[in-house]
Amino acid sequence: MTTPLNVALIGYGYVGKVFHAPLLSHTPGFHLHTVVSRDAGKVHADLPHMRVVADAQQAFADPAIDLVVIASPNDSHASLALAALDHGKHVVVDKPFTVTVAEAESVIARARDRGRLVSVFQNRRWDADFLTVQQLVRDDVLGDIAELHSHFDRYRPQVQSRWRESAAAGAGLWFDLGPHLLDQAVQLFGMPLALQVDLALQRQDAQAPDYFHAQLRYRRCRVHLHAGSLVAANGLRFAVHGQRGSYQKHGLDGQEQALRAGTQPGEMGWGEDSESGRLELVDGEGHVSVQTLPSQPGDYRRYYQAMHAAMVDGTPPPVSAEQALALMRLIALGERSNAERRELTVA
Repeated sequence: MTTPLNVALIGYGYVGKVFHAPLLSHTPGFHLHTVVSRDAGKVHADLPHMRVVADAQQAFADPAIDLVVIASPNDSHASLALAALDHGKHVVVDKPFTVTVAEAESVIARARDRGRLVSVFQNRRWDADFLTVQQLVRDDVLGDIAELHSHFDRYRPQVQSRWRESAAAGAGLWFDLGPHLLDQAVQLFGMPLALQVDLALQRQDAQAPDYFHAQLRYRRCRVHLHAGSLVAANGLRFAVHGQRGSYQKHGLDGQEQALRAGTQPGEMGWGEDSESGRLELVDGEGHVSVQTLPSQPGDYRRYYQAMHAAMVDGTPPPVSAEQALALMRLIALGERSNAERRELTVA
């Protein structure tokens, strides 16, 4: 039997607690060895026997640790990743990779110098509805795609006292949900020719963008990415329109909700989408057929399964450093587009 790879998880806030800890604990080949947190009681309430240390450097210096997973506030990602790499660890960083392109470049250069892997946790590549859209595009079911609308809307009228909604670098929806929606679009269609982004602070007392709308321009296709915090009727997730028809899907992938409720990855029904999509196709004579299309099963563990294979077998990581850097450049270009109020060409 192969010895499991030991993981140190940096941060036990929402992302560390809800996503990384349970996914790592239920992915064969990984052993969650250490959690870095200043609140050991919070960790032990969920993981009674877990080793908890308050200082990340203590985890980095531990020769037993093979992989460091960084789930701390965004503005600390780069410094923690650099320190972990300097201690010879492979690194997974929760999205966004870093706050600036320069930081991303420095982390990638350090990983190359140290001969270590660095990857970004883009779990929503394994959303049930996105996998379904990806298959429809891959199989050319809708023909040439003219429009894709991707929404991740919420109704959260009250600004919460947390770093994600603060004025800190890397806070706000563009850095929170933007990386997910941009990454999915690039996975479907590649890098766009140009993009235009509108960011706004819409809620009273908002300190960071709580709204964005981005248009990605391709040769023929237009991709619209949208997230808002004051959308009470927030059902639409995807609408895809092509020469042969359309696909629409309402409701979010249920894995995050299941994890929040304490469901363990792999339990009965894990990754199944309770809401099916609607596929409407038009034949050459103009006849319309409508069918309910169940989503493919999703599974966020597939990210860590691929990461394990990359570390052990040398296969490509689930999200490469090059993909992570390209996405950071899109995020930065989006900020510039918003500041200049115009469409910008993607280099």
